[in-house]
Amino acid sequence: MSDDAGFRELIPPALDGERIDRIIALLADVSRNRAAAALTAGRVSVDDEVVYQRSRRVHEGEELVVAGFERETEHVPGAEPSVRFDILYADDDVLVIDKPSGLVVHPGAGNQTGTLVNGLLASHPEIAGVGSAARPGIVHRLDMGTSGALAVARTQVAYDSLVAQLADRSVGRRYQALSWGHFEAVKGVVDAPVGRSPKDRTRMAVVGSGRPARTGYEVSAAWASPAVSLVTCTLETGRTHQIRVHLSAIGHPLLGDGTYGGERSGLVLDRPFLHAAHLSFDHPATGERLEFDSPLPADLRAVLDGLGEPEPADQ
Repeated sequence: MSDDAGFRELIPPALDGERIDRIIALLADVSRNRAAAALTAGRVSVDDEVVYQRSRRVHEGEELVVAGFERETEHVPGAEPSVRFDILYADDDVLVIDKPSGLVVHPGAGNQTGTLVNGLLASHPEIAGVGSAARPGIVHRLDMGTSGALAVARTQVAYDSLVAQLADRSVGRRYQALSWGHFEAVKGVVDAPVGRSPKDRTRMAVVGSGRPARTGYEVSAAWASPAVSLVTCTLETGRTHQIRVHLSAIGHPLLGDGTYGGERSGLVLDRPFLHAAHLSFDHPATGERLEFDSPLPADLRAVLDGLGEPEPADQ
């Protein structure tokens, strides 16, 4: 709840042990910077004790209060039956969407209508009020140009569980990517912080002040002409544009990714070659491990078919 005294919440079981700056940002749906500013100003208390440290861990049942702090006003999306998408799985607690390329996940600057959330509110109105009012049910996102598997919570309990699983990195996410060039090693990990580019705030980049980010990769196929490699990428963290930024940083930008150096002669694609092929998580109600696979969409399959037979993956 929030009132004239500020923002006030009891820590739910799913968020036990999380950092306080992340809890403030999550429960109030504000930026981590705004949460940190409240801590620095001495306006945050836990069970009536003022907290200044961003890294302080909170625990189930503790009362979090941020004085003079209100949730940011949110635009509540409208339902739009015209927004179409396929569903890989559905039960009373969760949905797994097979998101097509070109569909924005939730409303934002310049995209107030025609998003996945607008369509979900038409077909599954029960998600209204689950999580953020502006992004109901959404626990993780895919870029507009990225296709594939995306989890949506249908209840607040499911939302809290999935958010906690993302935080402890127990959600499995694998992507298929087609990158320019040949990799020196068949397997590897890119471990480099990702944040806003100091040269262009609309882009992300590997920067020392960024948030920790790790992407595992494994080459499954490679072609000589043009020189490209099909790579399976595994997310250990989930930063904005993480795979696109990491692969570009090591000299292997995604085919079709003009933002990060992937538009080159020889092959043309009107979006980055990136597909969320696999998603796994523990069911919020039963604890059963669920696994889902999204088939490669036609536009990406056509690119691979046009390349012919690949070389051995170890080159």
